[in-house]
Amino acid sequence: MKVIIFGATGMVGQGVLRESLLAADVEEVLAVVRTPTGVRHPKLREVRTDDFTDFTTISLKGYDACFYCLGVSSVGMDEAAYTRVSYELPMAAARAVDHDACFIYVSGAGTSATSRQMWARVKARTEREIIELLPNGYAARPGIIQPTHGVRSKTRLYNAIYTVAEPLFPLVERVAPKYVTSTDRLGRAMLQVARVGFPRHILENADLR
Repeated sequence: MKVIIFGATGMVGQGVLRESLLAADVEEVLAVVRTPTGVRHPKLREVRTDDFTDFTTISLKGYDACFYCLGVSSVGMDEAAYTRVSYELPMAAARAVDHDACFIYVSGAGTSATSRQMWARVKARTEREIIELLPNGYAARPGIIQPTHGVRSKTRLYNAIYTVAEPLFPLVERVAPKYVTSTDRLGRAMLQVARVGFPRHILENADLR
């Protein structure tokens, strides 16, 4: 299996990249990045770009799956700016892959077209249009994600929060397991969907454990 990863330097993307490189049936990983991942592996090929809407010089064809993990916090962003990152960029990637490729867009728990939260409405639109565009298009909605195996968020504040919350993860998982996953489990779940598909195109957190 040959896979593409967007956002391989982010917290979710780091987990997906790690699990993809560990998977025996993954023969090649293409990471489309703005900054290098710092990972060296014979399976991994990195392509750097500053324009995630233009794939005229980057071929996304010939791959079995694309894991779109690129995203930003909506804090401090207006709707137009957030729409560009969370709608226009993933849609450009979805249009550039093979039509029958598995495409998994990492969205988030609470995504809804009727939400009062701007980010939730924007992501709901992206989910809907990817699923309409691609027969093997999926939206993953993780909830609380525990970073594992040295994975770190690119946001300093989030790292501080995860450090403080780390001792609480086992308790939260025992009390409310369907709301918690980890970067390694999320990566393995996405790979499994790429292999065999899933009955639903929306993957809730409980499906990603």
